[in-house]
Amino acid sequence: MIRNLGHPGTHRRVAVNIGSGFVPGMNSVLMGVALAGGRLGWEVVGIRDGFNGLLYPDRYSDGGLVALSPELVENLDPASGGVLGQAPPVDPFHVRSRDGKETDFSDEVLRRLHAADIDALISAVGAQGLEIFHKFHLKGFHTVCIPRSIENDIAATAVSCGFNSALSTTIEMLNKAYQAARSARKIAVVEVLGQQAGWIALQAGIAARADAVLMPEIPCQVRNLASRLKDKLSARRPYGLVVVAEGAQLLDDPPGQPIAPPGTSPASEIIVPGPGKAAETVAAKLQPRIEGDIYPLVIGPWARGGNPSAVDQQLGMAFGAGAIQALKAGRNGLMVAFAPPEIRFVPLAEAVNEVRTVTADSEFMRIAQALGIYLGTGL
Repeated sequence: MIRNLGHPGTHRRVAVNIGSGFVPGMNSVLMGVALAGGRLGWEVVGIRDGFNGLLYPDRYSDGGLVALSPELVENLDPASGGVLGQAPPVDPFHVRSRDGKETDFSDEVLRRLHAADIDALISAVGAQGLEIFHKFHLKGFHTVCIPRSIENDIAATAVSCGFNSALSTTIEMLNKAYQAARSARKIAVVEVLGQQAGWIALQAGIAARADAVLMPEIPCQVRNLASRLKDKLSARRPYGLVVVAEGAQLLDDPPGQPIAPPGTSPASEIIVPGPGKAAETVAAKLQPRIEGDIYPLVIGPWARGGNPSAVDQQLGMAFGAGAIQALKAGRNGLMVAFAPPEIRFVPLAEAVNEVRTVTADSEFMRIAQALGIYLGTGL
């Protein structure tokens, strides 16, 4: 069982780990946890590479656990990569072996946590990780999660760690694509991150003066997109910018289908190109309908790297310190959330199994429409 020393909010040893995939700003999270924990006199340790440092200590010269003292973290560079590394994408409740069988490895994880005298675990994870740590909480272990998501698709928080950094990088790259399109007198179709949610596409598209933004939430009829682009193209402005989220849905007329009579809607096939193919597919569908050159570009994966933005550095520190404050108050099974201007705590049961998508009444949708940006069928 988990040891509570004194009142329910007292923990002697707290561990922190990072979920799979690189997200900028994780060192700020570690600094927030360690500095706030150190002020309480708690011992804070970091687990290398998710749970690997705990499960495979022989692979690490430091035994897989790093003492995160206030003196150590004060010398960390918030802009560098996460000092703990990231986990491989493994669910301890469903570990697949080479023969294809799945095994529940969660009890072994808990046993190792107990053996390391860890009383509570703070984890910076995405949507899948929230589900995993909710299950650990149901097994009786003290957990607090910090949301990290490039796409900002975690529903229980207005902003996740990493999103602002990716958005800033995407805007910078879209600005360059816009300048290149204007110089070459072409239409740039640029693919950005967003398999489930269109926040990066929409907000970056607004900032970069896009002519159209295609998102997973709103299907786009190719013929309507082509018509809107033709309306904007002219001798004075023979260039354009179309921003496409990697999970965008296209509605296209099946080959050989006659043109539908006025006032009727043609039967259309749904195309979901997927990551790496969205820009190429949209450009190929547009080219026969529009005069001039169209060139596709994929910048999505590159936006995951780079230094964290000032917003993410601040948010990481706040989330890390907030997680410690929740444990101090005797609370767990929570996710730290940002509800501007407040840091709040949401039960994990309410944070899982829901995606934060762009809704029709979003303020950013209204801004895009006011700017004349085409957003998809019916808009």
